[in-house]
Amino acid sequence: MFSYEKKLQYPVKITTPNPKLASYIISQYGGPDGELGASLRYLSQRYSMPYPELQALLTDIGTEGSS
Repeated sequence: MFSYEKKLQYPVKITTPNPKLASYIISQYGGPDGELGASLRYLSQRYSMPYPELQALLTDIGTEGSS
């Protein structure tokens, strides 16, 4: 069995919201040049790589970047 609690590991207290900074942070994660996009490119290139050693390398890079 396990217990699921929906709470943050470290509490976050935002005193004044900053939409401009929030937009920048989100673009770094999910934008076209963000972490998620880069990770998915590595993982998709893995399937066209003919060398098994390099397939493993691309898989490791792609999965490490998305975590």
